[in-house]
Amino acid sequence: MSNNRSKYFNYIEEKLTGLASRIDGRAKLNLLDFNVHSENFYLHFFNLLYSIELTSMNKESHNTEAVDLIDKKNKIVIQVSSLNTKTKIEESLSKKSMEIYKGYTFKFISISKDTRKLKIDTFHNPFSLKFDSEKDIHDIHTILKDILSMDIEKQKEIFTFIKKELGGEDDPIKLDSNLAIIIDLLSKENLSKTTDTIMKNQFDINLKIDHNKLISSRSIIEDYSLYHTNLDSKYKQFDLEGCNKSLSVLNSIRSSYLEECHLNPNESADTIFFRTIENVKSKVEGSSNFIRIPVEELDLCLNIIIVDSFIRCKIFQSPGFQ
Repeated sequence: MSNNRSKYFNYIEEKLTGLASRIDGRAKLNLLDFNVHSENFYLHFFNLLYSIELTSMNKESHNTEAVDLIDKKNKIVIQVSSLNTKTKIEESLSKKSMEIYKGYTFKFISISKDTRKLKIDTFHNPFSLKFDSEKDIHDIHTILKDILSMDIEKQKEIFTFIKKELGGEDDPIKLDSNLAIIIDLLSKENLSKTTDTIMKNQFDINLKIDHNKLISSRSIIEDYSLYHTNLDSKYKQFDLEGCNKSLSVLNSIRSSYLEECHLNPNESADTIFFRTIENVKSKVEGSSNFIRIPVEELDLCLNIIIVDSFIRCKIFQSPGFQ
């Protein structure tokens, strides 16, 4: 993922997940005003995202229960909800008022909750609306997955829209990160004196490479694995400054990896590997305490810490060896 793609996607993800979290939290307090605002937001957002022509049912003289948004041209009706239950969807599909929308596609948007279990369920649909639970139930995860696969110009367009709708007047405040600190420490290490020392309890790296079907990234893993002892010494130095310093770095890398796996379950292992590097790079460059270094040195350090995470089994499946 290019730097701009990472910047656009990370910002979009942050704002959409933040909105979902606020809606969920306020719903628990019975504060539902965000639901109304979200309905209007998703109207314009989905029009942009999927090139459709939704309008609000509030503008219709015959406001239909269970339908919030409608696209008459493409024959789509949408319900926007903070719930994610089978009962909610079936109640909507069963409303007598839905009879006039026979031939329309019904879509359900859960604006704050996960819908993965719903997508594999079956539903009572008495008025035979077009409804495929796998394709027509949306949540933040499915929306982000669609955005991730779009070309960079479309991502930029969505980024601009999200920033206008959900962003503040100023750019978000950058925070310090331990990732940036470990990059700084490693960049000052004389890596030319590195020798191929075997880490204690190190498994056969090639077994893990083969197990995960890594092909184009094999040479990177093999080349940079010899630096793990250098990084290990930096982690030990870092941990003298406080508890969980190195653990937080490794968990941040793992989080980036797991996010890629979740959003791109059908991508190759090599694609996940390189996208993880780019995502970690974005985190580092977005940190307020990142000390600028030449891009070649930054890439060197990033490759070292990602490969080290691979060796430590923080990313990719272990073949069962230690």
